[in-house]
Amino acid sequence: MKIGPASDHATSLCGSTDEAIWVRGRDLVADLMGKVGFTDYFWLLVAGAAPTPAQSRILDATLVAIAEHGLVPSVQASRMTLAAAPEALQGAVAAGLLGCGSVILGSAEAAGRFLAQINRRIGEGEAAEVAATAVVREYRAERRAIPGYGHPLHKRADPRAERLLAIAQEGGTAGRYAETARTVERLLPELTGKPLKLNVSGAIPAVLLDAGYPLLGLKGVPLLARAAGLIAHLVEEQARPIGFALSEAAAQAIRYDGEAPPGTAPKP
Repeated sequence: MKIGPASDHATSLCGSTDEAIWVRGRDLVADLMGKVGFTDYFWLLVAGAAPTPAQSRILDATLVAIAEHGLVPSVQASRMTLAAAPEALQGAVAAGLLGCGSVILGSAEAAGRFLAQINRRIGEGEAAEVAATAVVREYRAERRAIPGYGHPLHKRADPRAERLLAIAQEGGTAGRYAETARTVERLLPELTGKPLKLNVSGAIPAVLLDAGYPLLGLKGVPLLARAAGLIAHLVEEQARPIGFALSEAAAQAIRYDGEAPPGTAPKP
């Protein structure tokens, strides 16, 4: 990304007059509102063109797959933020989204870049297995985890990943990225010594990139999906609050092992 002032001061996303608003070349009121679903609108906003039915279906499936994931750290941060500041729903949503990084949700973007790196080498003439092996070994040499593979619970297979690949196959959008993802999965036991299976964060970029979704927009998909899940948790938090219970449980679970002032001793 270029740093510094841009020479072309323009945007192709949205414009307006006193009588009309247009988005990506379409009249917001006449062409989009009441006629386009939000998934299609999101694709249009990010990719710049309306999706085909197959593209819309696969994007929708990825959003549904990861909108809700239980009381993960980002959700706990969101609930506890609302407990402390009940007037700031937006702050609580933001707290949850700020907790989405390389371990939670951000791994989909990392996996997309990993698969794209392999496919660049394939495009330059390398065989798929040779390219995949080379990139995996580069990651291993740099002590980097292989993004998009392995799951603490779904050891045999991540059912969400399998379903996304099946939907892509059904819709005719499955292609070289899905093939690359499977190639890596097949090679990992030999290259890493572990039978790491493709997880949902690896399947998401595979099916979206095959469908024509832009690589630079990958991180936005899990963020958008999780925002919906966070709002659901925060609506429940207002009716059935557990934010302070989560905080108290953390205080009970974590013991103090630092030094104590003379004459005192921390509780075991």
